[in-house]
Amino acid sequence: MTDGLEGGCACGAVRYRLIDTPLFVHCCHCTRCQRETGAAFAVNAMIETGKVELKSGAPKRYEVPTASGAGQAILRCEACGTALWSHYGAARDAVAFVKVGTLDDATAAPPDIHIFTSTRLPWVQIPEGVPVMTAFYRRSEYWPDDAIARYDAARGKG
Repeated sequence: MTDGLEGGCACGAVRYRLIDTPLFVHCCHCTRCQRETGAAFAVNAMIETGKVELKSGAPKRYEVPTASGAGQAILRCEACGTALWSHYGAARDAVAFVKVGTLDDATAAPPDIHIFTSTRLPWVQIPEGVPVMTAFYRRSEYWPDDAIARYDAARGKG
């Protein structure tokens, strides 16, 4: 996976570019992701928000509840409603969870891990060789050291 990945919304009003490689890519099978996407799972490429460069348009921010109670901000194209990325968890606005399906080449960001598979739909097949977690996981056990350092720096902890 390389930097310079580009993507955008369904109508083309919002275009963006990732100016570095994603930190890590989650395939989340939680029921919340299923509900929000209308699909069996969500695939998110995590990257520092400052490394998501807007090329055109400006997504609108929508706050939605989460099971944790902390909430999630989803940035969507105001014209067509496509969810482009979100912010939540401990990193909040420091890290963007880019919706891999909005990349021009979604094959460039395959999942590094499958999470919350306890609620995976039974007909979804997970490829061999990719870590599978019934819930969440310890970042230190799966992320490369450089990704952890970048994540910590984005959160002001590095």
